[in-house]
Amino acid sequence: MNIGQASRASGVSPKMIRHYESIGLMPPAQRRDSGYRDYGTADLHRLGFIRHARDLGFSLDRIRVLLGLWGDPGRSNADVKAIANAHVAELELRARQLNEMADALRSLADACDGDGRPDCPIITSLETGMAVPACHPDTPEGATEPLIPRTKAGADR
Repeated sequence: MNIGQASRASGVSPKMIRHYESIGLMPPAQRRDSGYRDYGTADLHRLGFIRHARDLGFSLDRIRVLLGLWGDPGRSNADVKAIANAHVAELELRARQLNEMADALRSLADACDGDGRPDCPIITSLETGMAVPACHPDTPEGATEPLIPRTKAGADR
């Protein structure tokens, strides 16, 4: 089947199929006499594996490792489990970070009167990177703190 058919059958766009080939997640497709790519059942199966892994948020590097384990009949399921557990920990950290961001933004939105005046605590906070005092009633008058406390994992945001 051609790339369009493989795309429809796998749920992976033609652009991503080409990308996966270019970075080695997919082997180079066979070519027809016309020069068009030709995909078979094994290719579709591999594309499905990649798509499912991407749907779960695995990085391309981890997918590469998982593909290697998938193709290794002597693999240890402990290796696969370790990769999955590491990914779960990363997802949980990211969820906590997203919740912190949502809480900070919610506090900023709550501090904004939205009454049409140019004075805007949201803009002020984005400009300074600091929370507005009105957002934190326990904060002494005029004192500010970072919008989202920086953790080692979140310091690169």
